[in-house]
Amino acid sequence: MEISGKLYKVLPLVTGQGKNGEWRKQDIVIETQAQFPKKVCMSLWGDKIDQLKFSEGDAITLSFDLESREYNGRWFTEARAWKVVGESAGPSSGGSAVPPYVDMVPDAEPGDDLPF
Repeated sequence: MEISGKLYKVLPLVTGQGKNGEWRKQDIVIETQAQFPKKVCMSLWGDKIDQLKFSEGDAITLSFDLESREYNGRWFTEARAWKVVGESAGPSSGGSAVPPYVDMVPDAEPGDDLPF
């Protein structure tokens, strides 16, 4: 899944020691740019934290997975980001990266609007 928006807040880095060694976790909050903006907290783990080279207010896109785990009869869900990229500074085209017109059949005869 993907979500795009403005990097709203970078929370403090959390580290710890587990049975497999030391771990690192960085939570960030992204604010969507919809008509009714939402703030969503995402987690970056381990070396994925190094992808976070952005400042609060920057436009970013996150690729993430949702994961739920049970602990003592309760379920906990986490949005775990695995890719962070900055959005280009070009003009917005309504969220679509595809140009409004693409000639899919460049060798077609004039008046022939069938692709086969």
